[in-house]
Amino acid sequence: MVHVEEAQLTVDGVTRGLSIERATVGNDGLPIPTLLNDTGLVTVDPGFMNTASCSSEITYIDGDNGILRYRGYPIEQLAQQSTFLEVAHLLIHGELPNADQLASLNNRVSRHMHLHEGMKAFLNAFPRDAHPMAVLSGALSALSTFYPESVGRGDYEIELATVQLLAKTATVISYLQRRGRGGDLIEPRRGGHYVDEFLRIAFSDGSGEVDIDPEVRRAVDLLLILHADHEQNCSTSTVRIVGSSQANIYASVAAGVTALSGPLHGGANEAALRMFDQIKESGDTVEQFVAKVKDKAEGARLMGFGHRVYKSYDPRGAVVKGVADTVLEKLGGDNQTFDMAKRLEEIALSDEYFIERKLYPNVDFYTGLLYSAIGFPHTMFTPLFALGRMPGWIAHYREMMHDPRTKIGRPRQIYTGVVERDYVPMEDRES
Repeated sequence: MVHVEEAQLTVDGVTRGLSIERATVGNDGLPIPTLLNDTGLVTVDPGFMNTASCSSEITYIDGDNGILRYRGYPIEQLAQQSTFLEVAHLLIHGELPNADQLASLNNRVSRHMHLHEGMKAFLNAFPRDAHPMAVLSGALSALSTFYPESVGRGDYEIELATVQLLAKTATVISYLQRRGRGGDLIEPRRGGHYVDEFLRIAFSDGSGEVDIDPEVRRAVDLLLILHADHEQNCSTSTVRIVGSSQANIYASVAAGVTALSGPLHGGANEAALRMFDQIKESGDTVEQFVAKVKDKAEGARLMGFGHRVYKSYDPRGAVVKGVADTVLEKLGGDNQTFDMAKRLEEIALSDEYFIERKLYPNVDFYTGLLYSAIGFPHTMFTPLFALGRMPGWIAHYREMMHDPRTKIGRPRQIYTGVVERDYVPMEDRES
């Protein structure tokens, strides 16, 4: 990286100095808070490809080198050694918890997994075939009405809302899984392991009992960890911009869920699995499908490859691949699909067409296979993503709230419409 002490901007012959805001690692920044006032100009950056909306201490990504770190810890180490609630504590509070802190968090989350009776009635009011992401967004927004004691920006309210969101999001999503299979809500039990309890509610029979394979439990824990945060992505940026208006954390996170529901964001793992179904239905080999992709044949789209940030192998994808084979074999999952995935990856990693375009497998490439083998339908993949991302959304909301530079989000625009015209009465308008 080229380090300079000051950049210069020249407009209409007038040169102004721009100071450099230093990062501890990664891209430094050029603050331009007075650009409009000084020059009458605004920047144009569709998709915010070059714009830092904030400074943050939570997550660091180096897309060129496939690096992802939460609070400085490499994702590979966290995935191998920690649990989801440990990572949640790390993201939200800045440090890994000690044994007492983790036990306290687990106990608090466990106590708050029960849903208000009115909340259950609210969920039951939705059609059974309603998309779970729409229901989840409505449910999280509604939490503020059922638990008003946790609404506010004081430390007590934010801490209570944090626990409520971690706990009740798991219960709502597990209930949506049960409801989609025709079942009724199973009451949470206190004191259990977070992921165990989530899976028990989601998959147990009427007795409330289910045998959870330790490797399945670990795989779900791992998937949640891998999705826990990913810097200033679309949904996280949405949480921040909604929160910048001082909307409560429930409303802000519900907006994040809505952003995540888009097929270009959280829906990518579902799209990857549908791609494999499409290949099987067509009767093509993987090689034939790849040829169609390269020829840009109609309907042949490569899903689960490439990433807006990563220009090398997604480190999360590498971790998922390491557990997929074991879990799918144990569960007797669709090994044909997994074999297709491995073959497609082999081709893409050795074919110049994909190498030149930096189309490497991302985390979505294998997660859908695992979720499907565990027993979740396609429509539940994105809610599971939301469950994993909840600690990141909470951490960013809390960080934004304590950042003295936070201002209500209000992007500028370049107006390209008609300059001015006079109102035309109805009888004088052209038909």
